[in-house]
Amino acid sequence: MASKRIPLVAGNWKMNFDHREATYFVQKLAWLLRDARFDYKRCEIALMPSFTSLRSVQVLVEADRLKIRYGAQAVSVTTQGAFTGDVSADMLAALGCSYVIVGHSERRKYHPEDDANIVDQVRAVLSAGMQPILCVGESFEERRQGIELDFAVGQVHDVTRDLSSDQAARLVIAYEPVWAIGTGMVATPDSAQDAAKAIRDDLRQSFDAKVADNVRILYGGSVSSKNAVELIGEPDVDGFLIGGAALDVDELATIARLTLKTVR
Repeated sequence: MASKRIPLVAGNWKMNFDHREATYFVQKLAWLLRDARFDYKRCEIALMPSFTSLRSVQVLVEADRLKIRYGAQAVSVTTQGAFTGDVSADMLAALGCSYVIVGHSERRKYHPEDDANIVDQVRAVLSAGMQPILCVGESFEERRQGIELDFAVGQVHDVTRDLSSDQAARLVIAYEPVWAIGTGMVATPDSAQDAAKAIRDDLRQSFDAKVADNVRILYGGSVSSKNAVELIGEPDVDGFLIGGAALDVDELATIARLTLKTVR
């Protein structure tokens, strides 16, 4: 990983943990990292709870002055109004969120969210002063056809072509091959690097070297303490968006510590 990009280890809890369980998890994670003398200036940790847990996490983080960051798993493209069940970017910002996941494959599949909607979400998040974590990645079918890199890069380009350089520079991009999410299968370090490099090269071509060199590109898909070191060792992989392993506080703390050890 390039030394000037601070790695990010982000845990996506999906539809797990109520507000009491979320509070306990954050407390224990903070204790584990404190005991390990974790350096948050050299490796960033963020958690993405459900909407119902965000306020509890905020209160704990602020009261105990924790250095763990947090964000949301989804966002509405609208600011307010008659949109039952939606949560706006301004509401999330008011809760102290740093990040919002945008375009996760599960949101694309089950809701569904199209490219135009995802672009609007990215803009809403940026306008509210937060950073979008834009998720991209191919299915097994695209991989079987050998078009996985073109597919992932295309998903990024579909969003960034409507952004300014300043907006693009604030993105975090998570390469999550759909076939690896929750399956136990994981991309090889070489495959993760190939995808991250292709995305970074597209950013350089679409914008400039400054944007390309500063955007953090994460890997997601069956990340664990067993494969984290090899993955984060690749020059264009800047951290992880973690699903299943982020529900195990000891495992997440181990991945965070292993990631920090790779920082030069």
